[in-house]
Amino acid sequence: MRVLLVGEEAGSKRLAILAGVVFVAITTIQFVAARFSLREHLTAADIVSLRFAGAAFAFLPVVWKTGAARLKKLGWRKAGLLALLTGLPYPLIINQGLTQAPAAHAAALSPAFIVFFSFLFSRIAFKDRVSGQRVIGIAVIMAGLALFVFHAGIGSGDILRGDLLFAGSGIMFAVYAVLVRLWSVDAVTATIAVVFFSCLPLPLLHILAPSGLGAASLAEIATQLVIQGFLAGAAAVVLYTFVVRQLGPQPASLFMPFIPVTTALVGMVALGEIPAPLQFAAIAVITFGMIFPILMRA
Repeated sequence: MRVLLVGEEAGSKRLAILAGVVFVAITTIQFVAARFSLREHLTAADIVSLRFAGAAFAFLPVVWKTGAARLKKLGWRKAGLLALLTGLPYPLIINQGLTQAPAAHAAALSPAFIVFFSFLFSRIAFKDRVSGQRVIGIAVIMAGLALFVFHAGIGSGDILRGDLLFAGSGIMFAVYAVLVRLWSVDAVTATIAVVFFSCLPLPLLHILAPSGLGAASLAEIATQLVIQGFLAGAAAVVLYTFVVRQLGPQPASLFMPFIPVTTALVGMVALGEIPAPLQFAAIAVITFGMIFPILMRA
């Protein structure tokens, strides 16, 4: 029995690692696709609407059968708070930032803040031990963030405002991850909560916010519906929540180092956005800071 349990635990960890890799791929595609359409026709509100409309459609069978019971078991207040952190406000903040700053900024700053505040909040909430290697890694991450802030500061004010929005989104996601672990919320229930509460204000959002859906092609809308809705709005949230439940907020956040690199590379090809030398250096520093604890344990 003991051998079986050990094997099951190892299998769960391998599955969690695979889920983390897929999460990184989806997040990369999400950033680049959103940036592409935000430069063309769609607005931040359009991207958010397509995200949660697609996610709601994907989860409709689950919500129809067990959604209300799952939310009732979790509690409406807890469900609402999870939705506030990674629901409607979260992608709206990121997409607004993407109208002002390149996708590579979002891919570097948001994950870096997730890593830093996941460590910080986990230490506060769970008294998780922080090794010397992780302290050094966090310090390196902050140095990389300083490079980004310096570059934004000598650039336009719009880029700096976009970077601040990315930083805020990272803090929100870190709080979400800690609460998922603290409340022992399963991945599907957390995603249902986020999607359900985020769909409620969508009609009001369309009334108040500008929209470019009329100018966009059906192919562009359908593509964003799949990427932002089915993948980012549904699959990615389930995957990351699963990783947090299996590995914890701190180990789960260590998948974030790959996002700046993959997004910068894909953004160069798909968007023609070539990071400046200082931005390349900041991405390298942040990535090294996030993988430094792993390298020291190897």
